[in-house]
Amino acid sequence: MGSVIQKPTLLQRLRYLLIGFDGPLAFVVFMLACAGMLIMYSSGFDHGSRFVDHGRNMLLAGGIMFFVAQIPPQKLMAWAVPIYTVGVVLLLAVAIFGITKKGARRWINLGVVIQPSEILKIALPLMLATWFQKREGQLRAFDFAVALLILVIPVALIMKQPDLGTALLVLAAGLAVIFFAGLKWRWILPPLLLGLVGIVILIVMEPTLCAPDVDWRVLHEYQRQRVCTLLDPARDPLGKGFHIIQGMIAIGSGGVWGKGFMQGTQTHLEFIPERTTDFIFAAYGEEFGFVGGLYLVFAFSFLVYRALVIASQAPTLFSRLLASSMAMIFFTYAFVNMGMVSGILPVVGVPLPFISYGGTAMVTLGLALGILMSIARSKQLVQS
Repeated sequence: MGSVIQKPTLLQRLRYLLIGFDGPLAFVVFMLACAGMLIMYSSGFDHGSRFVDHGRNMLLAGGIMFFVAQIPPQKLMAWAVPIYTVGVVLLLAVAIFGITKKGARRWINLGVVIQPSEILKIALPLMLATWFQKREGQLRAFDFAVALLILVIPVALIMKQPDLGTALLVLAAGLAVIFFAGLKWRWILPPLLLGLVGIVILIVMEPTLCAPDVDWRVLHEYQRQRVCTLLDPARDPLGKGFHIIQGMIAIGSGGVWGKGFMQGTQTHLEFIPERTTDFIFAAYGEEFGFVGGLYLVFAFSFLVYRALVIASQAPTLFSRLLASSMAMIFFTYAFVNMGMVSGILPVVGVPLPFISYGGTAMVTLGLALGILMSIARSKQLVQS
């Protein structure tokens, strides 16, 4: 009599779907999400359904993460070229007949209005990781030159829109892939040194370079104003410098322990602009103080560390490079947002992961987490 093949129970199927999910990564994201919901309730008190919408966006990101985690890295690699190509074509379409809002042409109507630059945050590192995987063991200077071309095309198109924040995120993710692929330090140090020299010159020559009649040419006027405002916010305290000044006041007034939940005066008297999006860290710092800020710093640091651990344990070059770039995405999001709100970086449109309101950014974060979980699962399934 033949053996009876039993169908797996629902519990067994669920257990299989959850095999390999990285527990520490899931835990730190959950803790960040809790902090995000808490401060969104306070800072979004008069923004209608922002708190509920933020919770919905969190669930959407979680669903995307779970779905992408079921896709093996090999299949992700197979989609790299089509996704990257579609993303670049859409960026070109935006440049030709995109929708302009507030002086920036970043959107296109394809039945629904989308922002194609968001696609490149994931598509670019996916493409670069695939490129280096196919040339593993025989990398030459030419391969890195092609990789830089793959990187420069979308970054230049995004800068043209202009969208400095998204361009910075895409650039950081792409450079992380190229660096971890084995780019030699002799090619890295010269541009770093030139950048440091440029910063020193900018600080020393600030009164001259930031004069109203000076044209920087390489930057749009609003970008020049942001840099000059960073160097001297008091130059225009009720205009260009208002965001930075109010953010620093809110964070400083929080002290060590903060004013308490729902007790932030700068927040609730509406002195903090964009307090549910780009400047939500100022509202958080006012209510939860230095200790609350440290909580976020440690949480984001652990998130990046855990992503790098997953990268170090990945079985293929493609997986290692892709996981490393996801770590860089999270680092850049957090560092740039906290830096601009604290007055050490220019103001750019970069949200704080899992804390700031925004559906598009949450989708990108869900994709990044899903990729990390997929890479972690692939290692676990191979071992089992």
